Amino acid sequence: QMTLVESGGGSVQVGESLKLSCVASGRTFNRYYMGWFRQALGLRTPQAPGQGREFVAAVSWDGEKTHYSDSVKGRFTISRHKNRTTMYLQMNSLKQEDTALYYCAAGQVQHEDYVSWSLFEYDAWGQGIQVAVST
Repeated sequence: QMTLVESGGGSVQVGESLKLSCVASGRTFNRYYMGWFRQALGLRTPQAPGQGREFVAAVSWDGEKTHYSDSVKGRFTISRHKNRTTMYLQMNSLKQEDTALYYCAAGQVQHEDYVSWSLFEYDAWGQGIQVAVST
Protein backbone atom coordinates (compact mmCIF):
# COMPACT_ATOMS: atom_id res chain seq x y z
CA GLN A 1 0.00 0.00 0.00
CA MET A 2 1.26 3.44 -0.91
CA THR A 3 1.43 5.97 1.92
CA LEU A 4 1.46 9.73 1.47
CA VAL A 5 2.41 12.04 4.33
CA GLU A 6 2.03 15.81 4.23
CA SER A 7 4.03 18.31 6.28
CA GLY A 8 4.67 22.04 6.48
CA GLY A 9 1.20 23.34 7.28
CA GLY A 10 0.49 25.94 9.91
CA SER A 11 -0.98 29.35 10.66
CA VAL A 12 0.17 32.48 8.87
CA GLN A 13 -1.09 35.96 8.11
CA VAL A 14 -2.41 37.27 4.83
CA GLY A 15 0.41 37.86 2.35
CA GLU A 16 2.82 35.42 3.96
CA SER A 17 4.16 32.15 2.56
CA LEU A 18 4.18 28.46 3.43
CA LYS A 19 5.75 25.45 1.80
CA LEU A 20 4.01 22.09 1.95
CA SER A 21 5.78 18.79 1.39
CA CYS A 22 4.46 15.34 0.60
CA VAL A 23 6.49 12.16 0.81
CA ALA A 24 5.41 8.90 -0.79
CA SER A 25 6.51 5.61 0.77
CA GLY A 26 5.53 1.99 1.01
CA ARG A 27 4.53 0.12 -2.11
CA THR A 28 4.61 3.06 -4.47
CA PHE A 29 3.19 2.85 -7.96
CA ASN A 30 5.65 2.32 -10.82
CA ARG A 31 4.80 5.72 -12.28
CA TYR A 32 2.51 8.29 -10.78
CA TYR A 33 1.57 11.90 -11.08
CA MET A 34 0.96 13.81 -7.87
CA GLY A 35 -1.35 16.59 -6.89
CA TRP A 36 -2.69 18.80 -4.15
CA PHE A 37 -6.34 19.22 -3.30
CA ARG A 38 -7.93 21.22 -0.52
CA GLN A 39 -11.11 21.22 1.48
CA ALA A 40 -12.38 24.26 3.31
CA LEU A 41 -12.38 23.96 7.07
CA GLY A 42 -15.70 23.64 8.80
CA LEU A 43 -17.40 21.68 6.04
CA ARG A 44 -19.55 18.78 7.01
CA THR A 45 -17.94 15.38 6.89
CA PRO A 46 -18.05 14.31 3.22
CA GLN A 47 -20.59 11.70 2.33
CA ALA A 48 -18.19 10.07 -0.09
CA PRO A 49 -14.40 9.91 -0.20
CA GLY A 50 -13.00 13.11 -1.69
CA GLN A 51 -16.35 14.88 -1.80
CA GLY A 52 -15.91 18.62 -1.47
CA ARG A 53 -12.22 18.63 -2.31
CA GLU A 54 -11.02 21.33 -4.67
CA PHE A 55 -8.15 20.80 -7.08
CA VAL A 56 -5.13 23.03 -6.40
CA ALA A 57 -2.17 21.85 -8.49
CA ALA A 58 -0.64 18.75 -10.08
CA VAL A 59 2.74 17.64 -11.42
CA SER A 60 3.62 14.85 -13.82
CA TRP A 61 5.81 11.83 -13.11
CA ASP A 62 8.76 13.44 -14.90
CA GLY A 63 8.17 16.73 -13.13
CA GLU A 64 8.04 18.64 -16.41
CA LYS A 65 4.33 19.24 -16.70
CA THR A 66 2.24 21.13 -14.16
CA HIS A 67 -1.33 22.35 -13.91
CA TYR A 68 -2.92 24.86 -11.54
CA SER A 69 -6.38 25.97 -10.59
CA ASP A 70 -7.18 29.54 -11.56
CA SER A 71 -7.49 30.51 -7.90
CA VAL A 72 -3.82 29.78 -7.15
CA LYS A 73 -2.13 30.35 -10.51
CA GLY A 74 0.71 32.83 -10.16
CA ARG A 75 0.87 32.46 -6.37
CA PHE A 76 1.52 28.73 -5.85
CA THR A 77 4.27 26.63 -7.36
CA ILE A 78 4.22 22.84 -7.44
CA SER A 79 7.42 20.88 -7.91
CA ARG A 80 8.81 17.40 -7.56
CA HIS A 81 12.16 16.32 -6.20
CA LYS A 82 14.39 14.37 -8.57
CA ASN A 83 13.86 11.33 -6.35
CA ARG A 84 10.21 11.54 -7.54
CA THR A 85 8.83 10.48 -4.18
CA THR A 86 8.72 13.98 -2.72
CA MET A 87 6.47 16.77 -3.90
CA TYR A 88 6.29 20.40 -2.79
CA LEU A 89 3.79 23.21 -2.90
CA GLN A 90 5.25 26.67 -2.43
CA MET A 91 2.41 28.99 -1.46
CA ASN A 92 3.05 32.72 -1.68
CA SER A 93 0.81 35.74 -1.18
CA LEU A 94 -1.58 33.65 0.87
CA LYS A 95 -5.18 34.81 1.20
CA GLN A 96 -7.80 34.03 3.80
CA GLU A 97 -9.65 31.96 1.23
CA ASP A 98 -6.64 29.64 1.03
CA THR A 99 -7.49 28.42 4.53
CA ALA A 100 -8.24 24.71 4.21
CA LEU A 101 -7.13 21.16 4.79
CA TYR A 102 -4.60 20.36 2.07
CA TYR A 103 -4.40 16.80 0.75
CA CYS A 104 -1.59 15.19 -1.18
CA ALA A 105 -2.64 12.61 -3.78
CA ALA A 106 -1.06 10.29 -6.33
CA GLY A 107 -2.40 8.58 -9.42
CA GLN A 108 -0.97 5.71 -11.43
CA VAL A 109 -0.03 6.54 -14.98
CA GLN A 110 1.56 5.10 -18.11
CA HIS A 111 2.82 8.34 -19.62
CA GLU A 112 5.49 10.36 -17.88
CA ASP A 113 4.02 13.73 -18.85
CA TYR A 114 0.39 13.15 -17.88
CA VAL A 115 -1.31 15.13 -15.11
CA SER A 116 -4.88 15.12 -13.89
CA TRP A 117 -7.01 17.68 -12.06
CA SER A 118 -9.85 15.25 -11.40
CA LEU A 119 -9.92 13.77 -7.92
CA PHE A 120 -11.47 10.63 -9.40
CA GLU A 121 -8.19 9.90 -11.20
CA TYR A 122 -6.16 9.70 -8.01
CA ASP A 123 -5.55 6.37 -6.33
CA ALA A 124 -3.86 7.28 -3.07
CA TRP A 125 -4.42 10.10 -0.60
CA GLY A 126 -2.68 11.56 2.40
CA GLN A 127 -4.42 12.38 5.66
CA GLY A 128 -4.42 16.10 5.07
CA ILE A 129 -2.69 19.02 6.73
CA GLN A 130 -4.16 22.29 7.91
CA VAL A 131 -3.30 25.70 6.51
CA ALA A 132 -4.85 28.69 8.24
CA VAL A 133 -4.50 32.24 6.92
CA SER A 134 -5.68 35.14 9.05
CA THR A 135 -5.61 38.92 8.98
